[in-house]
Amino acid sequence: MPADIFLNSRNTEMTLRQKFWQLNWGLVVLLCLLAGVGFAMLYSAANGSVSPWASRQLVRFGLGLVIMLIVALIDIRYWFRYAYLIYFGSLGLLGAVEVMGTIGMGAQRWIDLGFIRLQPSEVMKVCLILALARYFHGVSMEDIGRPTYLLVPLALVMAPAALVLKQPDLGTTGMLLLGAGAVFFCAGVRWWKFAIVFVGGCAAIPVAWQFLHEYQKARVMTFLNPGSDPLGAGYHNLQAMIAFGSGAITGKGFMQGTQSHLNFLPEKHTDFIFTMLAEEFGLIGSLSLLGLYFLLLAYGFAIAFRARNQFARLLSIGLATNLFLYVFINMAMVMGVFPVVGVPLPLVSYGGTALLTMMTAMGLIMSCYIHRDMRISRRGTVEN
Repeated sequence: MPADIFLNSRNTEMTLRQKFWQLNWGLVVLLCLLAGVGFAMLYSAANGSVSPWASRQLVRFGLGLVIMLIVALIDIRYWFRYAYLIYFGSLGLLGAVEVMGTIGMGAQRWIDLGFIRLQPSEVMKVCLILALARYFHGVSMEDIGRPTYLLVPLALVMAPAALVLKQPDLGTTGMLLLGAGAVFFCAGVRWWKFAIVFVGGCAAIPVAWQFLHEYQKARVMTFLNPGSDPLGAGYHNLQAMIAFGSGAITGKGFMQGTQSHLNFLPEKHTDFIFTMLAEEFGLIGSLSLLGLYFLLLAYGFAIAFRARNQFARLLSIGLATNLFLYVFINMAMVMGVFPVVGVPLPLVSYGGTALLTMMTAMGLIMSCYIHRDMRISRRGTVEN
């Protein structure tokens, strides 16, 4: 189909066929490659069996692809108009965790729906960015400079952060705050306001320490001194370090990792799956995976810079930053340069809610790409 038809239709209405041809297939290929790495590592984690992890992950990824395409093809103005409704629905799910949530690994973070255990805090990472992008799209640069105009977005951030912190889940709370901070910064909030928040946060650390659970305090102390409790709180870090070192440059080979296959490495199919990959494929395999993530992030930020409306720009930047936080925190955690928190590796770690949420986020980024030349007024209507 001629390119000028697309150029003329982006500012008015595009047919479903036109939108389909506008899909960014390079982004889809990258997602499939990353998911393929995840399938291979889950197959290895199960000692050469697709059951129980790889087969389920394959089904979830297939469902995620369908969800991503549907989300991408929906007019971006609908995401704009219903951003607050989606946010408050997600906030309601977080509140429901306190009432009907199921407990797993010592924390109450999930809602059992029968066919899947939903983790609303993962969903909120996307919904919060969607709501903040909606808010800042309708605020002028002059108003952003006024502190009173930041009270609403601050409330949008602090409400879910408080609920997630109560579960307790420090890792997700931190990701919510950092992801929101990226949207604030790109919307035009001055750096000195971030400095005030940073100084205030540092001053509150002694007080916040008193409210941490004992296992959380142990994780922090172990991070500062990994050898203090090698068979307890420091076990994860030490075994991960052994696996990283034994992988060397080229690794031990697929399904040949001793730390993982002799069950020394804990959570090898979820949070510590990158450690297993490093042991089996070494530095070369680790850098290759990092390269795939770098390309995925580059797509996200490039789409944000290409967008001609503030909503799509902030949404893409926020979601791309959220992906970066997933990758950075998980890899820093397993390499011992960050305390152990429950953050999975996107598209590679085994999981249901995290995978489907990430695919939804990729669908929103792709929707920003399809509607990149659409100008949207502050009320959500198309501007010619």
